[in-house]
Amino acid sequence: MAKEEQEQNQQKQIVVLCVDRDGDIGTKAHIKTPVIGRKENLDAAVSLALSDPEEPDANAMFEAVRIYDRLKQEGKPEEIFEIATISGSELGGVGADRKVVAELSELLNFFPATEVILVVDGYSDEAVLPLVQSRIPVSSVSRIVVKHSESIEETAAIFSRYLRMIVDNPRYSRFVLGVPGILVLIAGVLWIFNLLSIFWVVFVFVLCGVMLVKGFGVDRAVRNFYRWTKEYSPPPLRVQISSFSLVAGALCLILGVYLGWAHAATSVGGTMAPHDFAGWLSIFPQITGYFIQDSMTLMVVGVCVALLGRAIRWYLEHDTRLLRNAALIVIVGWSRQILEATSNLLIQPDSGYEKLIFTVIVGILIGIASVLVIFVVHRSSREFFRETEEQVGEFGEG
Repeated sequence: MAKEEQEQNQQKQIVVLCVDRDGDIGTKAHIKTPVIGRKENLDAAVSLALSDPEEPDANAMFEAVRIYDRLKQEGKPEEIFEIATISGSELGGVGADRKVVAELSELLNFFPATEVILVVDGYSDEAVLPLVQSRIPVSSVSRIVVKHSESIEETAAIFSRYLRMIVDNPRYSRFVLGVPGILVLIAGVLWIFNLLSIFWVVFVFVLCGVMLVKGFGVDRAVRNFYRWTKEYSPPPLRVQISSFSLVAGALCLILGVYLGWAHAATSVGGTMAPHDFAGWLSIFPQITGYFIQDSMTLMVVGVCVALLGRAIRWYLEHDTRLLRNAALIVIVGWSRQILEATSNLLIQPDSGYEKLIFTVIVGILIGIASVLVIFVVHRSSREFFRETEEQVGEFGEG
């Protein structure tokens, strides 16, 4: 009894396995897999060959039957052989591999093989071999290549994969299919209006446009701008007021500089322009005076508008910088009188500098008065500003 058990343990159960990964045996011959047994596999191979004589999987099944018959004839007493065919799915990919694994597990439950002789049709062995080898040892692999070489089949598979990617992936299809489609459409429209002779001009313009868009990243910039506008969230109202006043103030400054430059150029153009550096140096004070005379109002207004916007923001935030900003607005506003006196003195040096001295003294007094007012207001409104310092996380955002 012990001797019979020892002989049974030493027996090798070998299965000759044919794998149809793309599921042709089910879709073309309508045969349910796994197919186990010599007669069943031979009948299935004949049915598949009759349904499609050019099907390489039928030849692989015939090869599996031939290997099985040869092993049976040469077999040793301790070797038990079986033949089977399993299949995947016509959809390919993960679904086909999972179906192959499931049918392999079903086969091993019926016939617990200790090793496999794998028969595949050339190209599919790279995908099938790891699936089988991870569950049972593979002692041999037989590749059947019919009517074509393995390299041609692999090239065709790679080409079909890239072709599918070009059609399905919008990243490539818009250029590989979209641009030629536009050109064909333009050619059709030009043909209708008998203007097909200018098609090459249109072709060059379209091609250059596509190259410029891709070369300078215009499409990415437009896409990023669209995403930004879609996800944009407006800042707090106080920040909007401050930003708007800053832009308005900058525009006033630019316009003031332009008006001052235009006035100075007109004034110089009305007289004989000097031809040497000394001549230009002699009229430079007058040019500066004309420039200040026409630009000072808008420049002072621009600075005051920008400061006013920040003052409103700091008032809403209960920030103590509001007081210093208010004093600065007053001083900047009075600086217009100083600039006016300066421009008059530069244009007419003999007019006297008493007005300039007066405006400077008054400006200093206004600055001192502003400091005193800031000190008094800050002491009397300490509770107003202390409230924000305690809630800086809430009011300091932005």
